[in-house]
Amino acid sequence: MVSMKRLLSALLAAALLFSLTACGTQTAEAAKEKQNNGPVVVATLFPAYDFARAITGERCTVTLLVPPGAESHSYEPTPRDLLRIENCDLLIANGGESEEWLETLLDGTARGFSALYMLDCVDALEEEEKEGMQDLHEEDDEGGIEYDEHVWTSPRNAVTICRAICGELCVIDPDGAAHYRQNCDDYCAELEKLDAAFRDIVAQGRLDCLIFADRFPIRYFVEEYGLDYYAAFPGCADDAEPSARTVAFLIDRVRDHAVPAVFTIEYSNGKMADVICEETGCEKLLFHSCHTLSADDLARGETYLSLMWANTESVREALG
Repeated sequence: MVSMKRLLSALLAAALLFSLTACGTQTAEAAKEKQNNGPVVVATLFPAYDFARAITGERCTVTLLVPPGAESHSYEPTPRDLLRIENCDLLIANGGESEEWLETLLDGTARGFSALYMLDCVDALEEEEKEGMQDLHEEDDEGGIEYDEHVWTSPRNAVTICRAICGELCVIDPDGAAHYRQNCDDYCAELEKLDAAFRDIVAQGRLDCLIFADRFPIRYFVEEYGLDYYAAFPGCADDAEPSARTVAFLIDRVRDHAVPAVFTIEYSNGKMADVICEETGCEKLLFHSCHTLSADDLARGETYLSLMWANTESVREALG
């Protein structure tokens, strides 16, 4: 049976295609994005957008599809989004259930572009249910496996993804191959420095466990550095109020291990962390997953590297 979510997605795609036939001026607007005569890259999420910018430099036009501050899981694409994809040379998406809207959108396109999915670049990890975690997942319609989609939170994964992006660009634009490879090498060297910093921090830490009074979108990160964790919700959980049992469990873990800080993620209201901090005297810290940035973040020039370097200081403090 077709789920309501998929039915609505199909109706959305039909509406988009209808609106395109009545809006020819948008085709001209999308075409303007090729004015530099170089390849056009469209990325659905900020990490892919930022990686592509670093690798392409000024040679390509790179566009972020999901706008700053928008929630990718519930994003509703526009006719302009479809035009951007149809006019691009390379689409970089994340893949997975959170981008079902994209797959529906692509059903209505003439695929004259290459597509790269970040989830396909690395070994995907299944969503994990940890002790004390409030399980908010509904049953999958087809009984399939649910994967953690935040693959970029491991700097080592980021290196792998960047190499894959570079490879695609070299095929699309062979004249620019040397340019892309040099930029990719330079950027990956910066990612290697970030990776080394996290490894040093973990090696020197008193603790080996992070506590998230929030959703937990960094499983790839903790797996990379051999850390344990406790969290209130899985990484892709919908917004919900935590149960008293979940809050009490996390408070006990903070007290048991004398944890100096608990984490929240970007766009969280932080209320659960506030309760835990009030009860235990620990500090509330931000771990920015880099999933999406605000317009102010982008205006300030924040990047994957700048946000992850800020995370190094937070992790250092949390591990004591």
